[in-house]
Amino acid sequence: MKVLIAYDGSEGADAALEDLKRAGLDDDTEAVVMSVAEVFVPPPINEEIDNAFPMYVPDGVRRAHERAERKLEEAEELAQRAIAKIKLLFPNWNISRQVEADSPAWALIKKADDWHPDLIVMGARGHSLFGGRLILGSISQRVLYEARSSVRIGRGSYKDPQKPIRLLVAVDGSSDSSEAVEAVCKRHWPNGTEVALLTVIDTVIELTPDPAKPSETKWIEVADEDSWNQVREHFEPLAERVRSAGLHADVLVRRGNPADQILQEAQTWGADCIFVGAKGLRGIDRLLLGSISAAVSSRAHCSVEVVRRRYV
Repeated sequence: MKVLIAYDGSEGADAALEDLKRAGLDDDTEAVVMSVAEVFVPPPINEEIDNAFPMYVPDGVRRAHERAERKLEEAEELAQRAIAKIKLLFPNWNISRQVEADSPAWALIKKADDWHPDLIVMGARGHSLFGGRLILGSISQRVLYEARSSVRIGRGSYKDPQKPIRLLVAVDGSSDSSEAVEAVCKRHWPNGTEVALLTVIDTVIELTPDPAKPSETKWIEVADEDSWNQVREHFEPLAERVRSAGLHADVLVRRGNPADQILQEAQTWGADCIFVGAKGLRGIDRLLLGSISAAVSSRAHCSVEVVRRRYV
């Protein structure tokens, strides 16, 4: 597995590193830690010219170079610090680092486009190396929207580490939600890990017998809880897929606004992470997030993993 880890030294970035312990990642993982100095690097100063006609370099240009070099050195130190932390958690991982002077979000997106990681890991909150300002969601949200890889927004956990890991997977019959289930099944979870497959309904629900053929759909009435068993039965094969991976799984049905219900259930149940597809049945056929995925990743109190199909 290939994991791209964004690190800026913030409390949120450290929480994301600590959260890796509960992400189901195994020893056979290649990771790249990326630290980005959000600073402009001026063109190089060419001082190797005839001494009889020395090149005049304005003080402002020299100061810009010095500032850029200093910020890049800070980014290098942060990347090394992150690698040291990860090595303590996963001593067998193959870890390298990359330091850039760029816009953090675009640097991460470009790296992901070149390297094709299975997962991008980021903190929920961070700060810019340039100025130290808080950037709530500005970088994380940009990467969530634009990256073509799955993205994990790691948040700190206050749960007893001895308690079993709990994973809430939002399902709606779409191929993207099926990908989220598969992402869970392919990981390596400790014994006792619990999975809840949550579907949220209104008065009617659109069911797709075969996610590969979204045109073949049917609608069923779910105006009262007596008809919810039909919904549970529809998602039972996904629960069996999870159980076949050695995990305990149940299907939950709730009624209301999908994002609100997902967030409420995650908090009430004590989920460690929410897995959600990048878009649902009504999602547009683009790389951008669906409204539910965006709302959940922004507002959740636990970690959130937005799952996209792997590069082909």
